[in-house]
Amino acid sequence: MHHAVRPRTLPRPGPVPAPRPRPARVRSVIDADALRVLHRGARILLDDLPHLTDRLVAVLQEQEPAYRASVEADAVGTWQEVHRSLRHSVSSLLDPRGARDAARRCTWRIGAARAEQGLPLDALLHAFRLGGSLVWQGLVDETSRTAPEDVRLLVHVATDVWEFVDEHCTLVADAYRQTERQLAWRRENRVRLLAAALLDGSSRIADLPEAAEVLGLPEQGRYVVVAVAGGRPVGCPGAQSLLPPAVRVHWHPGQDVDYGIVLADDDPEPVAADTQRPGLRIGVSSAVEGLAAVGGARELADTALRLCPETGGTVRLTDHLPAALVASSPELGAALADRLLGPLAGLEPADADVLLETLATWLACDGSAQRASRLLYCHRNTVLNRLRRYEQLTGRSLSRPSDLVEVTLALTAHRLLPR
Repeated sequence: MHHAVRPRTLPRPGPVPAPRPRPARVRSVIDADALRVLHRGARILLDDLPHLTDRLVAVLQEQEPAYRASVEADAVGTWQEVHRSLRHSVSSLLDPRGARDAARRCTWRIGAARAEQGLPLDALLHAFRLGGSLVWQGLVDETSRTAPEDVRLLVHVATDVWEFVDEHCTLVADAYRQTERQLAWRRENRVRLLAAALLDGSSRIADLPEAAEVLGLPEQGRYVVVAVAGGRPVGCPGAQSLLPPAVRVHWHPGQDVDYGIVLADDDPEPVAADTQRPGLRIGVSSAVEGLAAVGGARELADTALRLCPETGGTVRLTDHLPAALVASSPELGAALADRLLGPLAGLEPADADVLLETLATWLACDGSAQRASRLLYCHRNTVLNRLRRYEQLTGRSLSRPSDLVEVTLALTAHRLLPR
């Protein structure tokens, strides 16, 4: 059974975090005069906001290559974003309480939008600091022009201005990182959904090009599927230690079984059987053509995995096709085992086990009673006598090819299928 991992549910973006409370300050008369100077300069900047926006956009184009590309791609959108941010920033200087929440929402939206667009966070933070510097320089310049004697008072509000800039740099970074995490989660979920659909055989033809792109595998190619169970090999996640370094593979983790979609164009036997650890069970499908056929290969890999002993091992389906026939049709396998081995049920369990072990060992030794006797620690004639007893109980002849094939498949079904 295919154990696909269910996609996780994405969290909804939370509200803009509340600002950290700052210790109250007792305003002196000088502070009141400084606020008056600050408000006068802020009103002038607000009236001349388009010009201030033009200046900041020009500085960003000059100093930040990422923003230069942004302006080239969407000059109007970039200008409007800068204009909104400056308007909220300057308005917050005039009315910190009334404008603060709107300013924070604006900053949060910018951080989220820029993360979705892939603008580097360093460039975004640089833009906010440049904006803060430009606003501060604008305040100083306007005060110097209209009331030079008041420039010294701006020192008393500098801390407020730069705390505002620092707060919004932190806020835009938080929005950026949260959105970046959500985008990465969505991409991961999309990859998992596309890989699961390929392995389930439910992938739509229209989705194959996207699946090929996100999995990094060609749509047309020769593939095998590897099913891994019984613990993760060294080098997980991805169980990459099972494969040579040059092999291209996408690993899809499951609850009980991990699956590797392996491009086998250059290597018909991509799985290294000697790299596994005890208890690790590996089933390798036969090769199929194209990503569209990966679902069928996954079923073959599951069949190969069922042939693995519990102690661990690697089973390539192409090397065990008769056993795979039994495992893929357990009802028919059980019926065959009952027909060929059922007559032994009348014996004592120990006697029946001895006959079954002798049959299996004799077949594993290519019909050599001499070699089988050495493995069973008995005389060659004892092996032959046990084989004749089986023939007498069942009416089958081990020298008849058709009977020998049926006995072999029946023993395989007895070993593989639950009783």
